[in-house]
Amino acid sequence: MIKNEENEMNIAIINGQNHKGSTYHIGRMLAERVGGNITEFFLPRDFSDYCVGCSQCFEVGAESCLHYEAQQPIIKALDAADLIILTSPVYVYHASAPMKNFLDHQGHRWLVHRPKAEMFTKQAVCISTAAGAGMKSTNKDMADSLFFWGVSKIYKMGFAVRAINWKGVTDKTRVKIDRQVEKVAGQIRRHYGNVKPGLKTRAWFYAMRMVQSKFGWCAPDVKYWNEMGWTKKVRPWKK
Repeated sequence: MIKNEENEMNIAIINGQNHKGSTYHIGRMLAERVGGNITEFFLPRDFSDYCVGCSQCFEVGAESCLHYEAQQPIIKALDAADLIILTSPVYVYHASAPMKNFLDHQGHRWLVHRPKAEMFTKQAVCISTAAGAGMKSTNKDMADSLFFWGVSKIYKMGFAVRAINWKGVTDKTRVKIDRQVEKVAGQIRRHYGNVKPGLKTRAWFYAMRMVQSKFGWCAPDVKYWNEMGWTKKVRPWKK
């Protein structure tokens, strides 16, 4: 755990692989450059149960998921984090299966259902690497979930490392990576403590607010939005 007493930030890293390859090293580099308390997870080591499509998280509640307890260490870290970092190597132009599986389990947290209020003031980074291509679509896999959780500021970093492991990455490529990491770390530090959702997030929120107020297709969702006060004047990004 790394601490920065001047500007201590809680950082949660979820790695979409167990091994410590290029993607892992870049994610770790960014977290250390930002500074703060780092909590780190590896998939599938720290969560490997596959979603069975039972819909209990939607129709009843998240606690009804067969894998609810197994997810909790990661979920608690996500909810407590100021910065979320998701990393995944490119697997056939998409995020790894363990990462996709974890994100599949969080469908009930999407804006259309029961997003967590704390997500609207967080920052997040998606990091992907490949020997060649596919970083854009891989980052999109992860960024889609972050956006629909309500995360207000999302950065994407994709690198063609031209290598199969971190040791094989050339000095020239490492310099490029270091510059981008430093740039994003600086942006994260500047926005820390003053993160608010942009127009697109707010538009989705108000659209879903109308759905919950007028249509009420899913009873647990309607109950949640009412309890949070979001169907009235309360907004998750305002204290």
